[in-house]
Amino acid sequence: MLTIAAFVTAIAILVFVHEFGHFWVARRCGVKVLRFSIGFGKVIYTRMIGETEWALSLIPLGGYVRMLDEREDPVPDDLLQYAFNRKPVWQRMAIVAAGPLSNFLLAIVLYWVVMMHGVPGLKPTLGDIPAGTPAALAQMQAGETLVRINDEPVPSWQEVRWALLDLALQQADVRIEVLSRNGMLQTHTLSLGGLEAKDLDGEFLDKLGLHLYQPSILPVIGEFAPDSVAHAAGLQLGDKIVRINEVAIKDWRDLVAVISNHANQSVQVEVLRGDTTLKSTLIPKAEVQNGKTIGKLGVGPKIDQAEWDALFVEVSYPPMEAAWQALRKTWETSSVSLKMFGKMLLGEVSIKNISGPVTIADYAGQSAHMGWVSYLGFLALISISLGVLNLLPIPLLDGGHLLYYAVEWIKGSPVSERIMELGQKVGIALIGTLMIFALYNDLNRLISG
Repeated sequence: MLTIAAFVTAIAILVFVHEFGHFWVARRCGVKVLRFSIGFGKVIYTRMIGETEWALSLIPLGGYVRMLDEREDPVPDDLLQYAFNRKPVWQRMAIVAAGPLSNFLLAIVLYWVVMMHGVPGLKPTLGDIPAGTPAALAQMQAGETLVRINDEPVPSWQEVRWALLDLALQQADVRIEVLSRNGMLQTHTLSLGGLEAKDLDGEFLDKLGLHLYQPSILPVIGEFAPDSVAHAAGLQLGDKIVRINEVAIKDWRDLVAVISNHANQSVQVEVLRGDTTLKSTLIPKAEVQNGKTIGKLGVGPKIDQAEWDALFVEVSYPPMEAAWQALRKTWETSSVSLKMFGKMLLGEVSIKNISGPVTIADYAGQSAHMGWVSYLGFLALISISLGVLNLLPIPLLDGGHLLYYAVEWIKGSPVSERIMELGQKVGIALIGTLMIFALYNDLNRLISG
């Protein structure tokens, strides 16, 4: 229910802001607005406010502003001055551009609020760096904390990933300033030229050899599940599992790896309780996760909370600095979105990166569960995507109309009806294809987990 509510709220806010941008500028330009609708299709609720009918329609994935226009219906002579098509081309361009620009403005405001409050993140400290990776060749070391990338501060791991994604699209070498374990500032030059298009579809930082530092979790039992196999066999809180089937267990990952492969199979577990070594025979319970059967003992690790808390940071700024950071974030996100779309058209990045309403709903729910700060960040990101998408020069979208009006401005006369009809068919085909890919990717993610 929270996912549905978060998704519907997000769509309603983004569509309202987009369409209100059109509405507000249209009214400033003296255009009569007949209907302002949230949603498409059959109208289910209306209310007249002034001379405009405000409506809710059945299909919630969008909206529209219907203006007085001779190309749609006959207009009385006394109202011709209020018709959209009678306005100068620059005013028509302003009305059309106002929708996407409102989405960018919303993103800036949301990021501004979030950045003043504080954005939770992970401290950008490096874990083990595999030999032969670009990070290893750049002589980067485990334990170093990233400070700047190409002179831009990166206060969190999320900022590191975003900055490197933007630079990876350009396949450029980057200058990374780090703080070593002994507190010395050092600079490394990291090559991104070895990244391939397929690497950008997943966790491309792994290909670079950059991993976030995580404290080692010892195989010490810190909690039991209600139906714990281990608890039923007599294991206790604080027991340290040292061997399973004579295989040494060094950390919790070793424990999970061995137990996962022994569902419904007997295993010999050796534990250390104080100074006493005990042995027990257990049969891990079988559970199905993502279509795979794994074994579980029903135990959780004992966590050194202070050590884990030290990994987290909260990045916040004073109001004026937050405004600048919000503007920068919106610009960079828009730039990366355009670059990714261009790479898709050229076949250099997979179309798997396109997401549809199912994935957006999933992310809406996840961000809402994480708190209002994460949800506002999600709204800002989707608002930018909506703005960028609508500015693409595709007929039916705002960018397509802007293209028509730009041609009209240059040649001094409107684009012919035949060209506009042809463009409409092309636009329907392109948008339809885009929707098919998006829905396919959504279904594929659901099936594959």
